[in-house]
Amino acid sequence: MTLMRGLPNQALLPVVEDLDQLVVLFCGSGPGEELYVRWSVGPDADLAGGHGAEQSSKDALTGIDLPGLSANPLAVESWWGDRPLRLWVARRLYDYCHLRQLRGPGVRPWVLVGEQCGRGPDNEPLVQCRRPVAWVSERALREAEQAVQEQASAEWGPLHRAD
Repeated sequence: MTLMRGLPNQALLPVVEDLDQLVVLFCGSGPGEELYVRWSVGPDADLAGGHGAEQSSKDALTGIDLPGLSANPLAVESWWGDRPLRLWVARRLYDYCHLRQLRGPGVRPWVLVGEQCGRGPDNEPLVQCRRPVAWVSERALREAEQAVQEQASAEWGPLHRAD
């Protein structure tokens, strides 16, 4: 990982350079460290209010503040079996890649250690961030998209309502 520098008021976070490095990061997380991917302008904006109840996302339909940050868990479900971990992580990134265009400039994925505190209106986990971990690079996103496209499924794509 390399360090991302030069962002005003932005925490210095390492950058996960590729998909394999994200898999290694996931495999190296400690017991009790649940990793999540969050698409936003970053932890400084998301954590500006502090920890606990101040961390929130907003429901796009109603404008209601949600009691946590919308995020996508990296945890592997038991039904996945012995399938490739790389593909699991790829689809976890790919699921919400549409948020870059939907939410505007500067939105990108970052990894955090968090604790689930509820579910959002789309049944997504709402989490309290215990610790920002890393940014996810464009290269990792391209590799995730390629891994998903290699599955050649005509019925699968990002979780975007307009598609």
